[in-house]
Amino acid sequence: MPRFIGSIDQGTTSTRFVIFDEAGTIVTSHQMEFEQNFPQPGWVEHDPYDLLDSVHTCIEHAIRKLGLLGYDASDIECIGLTNQRETLITWDSMTGHPLYPAIIWSDARTIDTVKSLSSKSEKGVDALKHVCGLPLTTYFTAVKLRWLLDNIPVVSQAQSQNRLRIGTVDTWLIYNLTGGLDHNGIIVTDVTNASRTMLMDIHSLNWSTECIDFFGFEQVLLPRIVSSSEVYGTMIEGSLMGVPIAGCLGDQQAALVGQQCFETGDAKSTYGTGCFMLFNTGPNPVQSQNGLLTTVAYKFGDAPPAYALEGSVAVAGSSINWLRDNLGVVADAEELNALAASVNTTAGVYFVTAFAGLFAPYWRSDARGTICGITHFTRLEHICRATLEAVCYQTHAILDAMNKDSSAPLRSLKVDGGMSNSDLCMQIQADILGIDVDRPLMRETTALGSAIAAGFAVGIWKSFEELKGINQQGRTLFQSSITEQKRTKMCNGWDQAVKRSFGWANVATTVPTQEKVFVL
Repeated sequence: MPRFIGSIDQGTTSTRFVIFDEAGTIVTSHQMEFEQNFPQPGWVEHDPYDLLDSVHTCIEHAIRKLGLLGYDASDIECIGLTNQRETLITWDSMTGHPLYPAIIWSDARTIDTVKSLSSKSEKGVDALKHVCGLPLTTYFTAVKLRWLLDNIPVVSQAQSQNRLRIGTVDTWLIYNLTGGLDHNGIIVTDVTNASRTMLMDIHSLNWSTECIDFFGFEQVLLPRIVSSSEVYGTMIEGSLMGVPIAGCLGDQQAALVGQQCFETGDAKSTYGTGCFMLFNTGPNPVQSQNGLLTTVAYKFGDAPPAYALEGSVAVAGSSINWLRDNLGVVADAEELNALAASVNTTAGVYFVTAFAGLFAPYWRSDARGTICGITHFTRLEHICRATLEAVCYQTHAILDAMNKDSSAPLRSLKVDGGMSNSDLCMQIQADILGIDVDRPLMRETTALGSAIAAGFAVGIWKSFEELKGINQQGRTLFQSSITEQKRTKMCNGWDQAVKRSFGWANVATTVPTQEKVFVL
């Protein structure tokens, strides 16, 4: 009899439900996009119910497809969950309803909040880095919550009345999928998501009193921290009612697991809405001296955790969406790729895609999107190629920081995610990095990672050794084809373009006079 694992992959622009067999092969899947809301420049929001509804829809469509293959929903033994990280959802513990739209990880409204918090400590943005491994920046969940408490009365009122429950997307989904308010839904977050809030002690894996006091989050109801691989609860309704939710990982940690980066020194880079490189540092957290983040890589059940250094790029695939949706100059990623491939260079054009600031290793929230080097010769083809190059240059900057923090330079980089489907982009990446870029045949490694975590929890796999044959066939290796001299020249040009992106942010210090009301 088949042994199937379902994986909920809830991302920034879309949700998918993927069904794997025990060999790690995709049996079937369903994906849907949902609405992105940009109420002001630099603001990014979702309706929390859109996220939940998209999960239900994807599950039911995937189960229907599974039936067409001659299988049944009862063949699915467990469900894993992976999610966009750092996104904040607040809801009322008395009603179960959201108090405000979900504030997305890339949202940059909190620039002034970061400045205010930084001024509280002599260490500035590193005020809590010794506890949580993270700097104060617009990126992380706690800073977003501080903004809500300072600006949205319904949220601060809920805190004062002990009704304010908060969570990242994993918490919101697991709570509702296991019963919600009416049926005592499970309220948990796994260690990988908790490590992105700025509220968890990276060493003890518990909520930190020091961090909670620093942000003023007394009376805020936090979820229980759990491992990445254990049974949290069961589905309360739908075709998978009664099936256990048994794995949970933030999306980038899930990709690390899906790529089987289980050894110290293994690294992967995922090219999705943003781009994220993680470097497995083993059983002990490592504090970066070069602008990287310390994070939990995974924790399977009672086993000790693994840690990672991470470099994050805010804009990767979303730059293609911007060209498609905002400018209307390309129809899709395939057309952009074809246009980019029709020219050999960008003809000196650099596109710094700092739509909401720059993350690692720059950490400049005042940076904004900038196109440099335009001449009369510049065509759309050059800008399309510069769009692909932008994420590759930022990945190079992260790799350089990782090499400085580690004892040995990285020799090969495993890649996955939507943009990795482009041979051109991955060849550009190999050229700019000067090392091999290793791409698997099946690129749904984020979904695979959460499926692996869930499978371990219910005994489908019992050791990492059993995974060695999964997704290893048909890998493509991209090798650098340019000289070191040319690489240096290209990267120097990028560095100049980055500097020109600094200082453009128009920092908004006020909230619109009419408070935004979240309609339930």
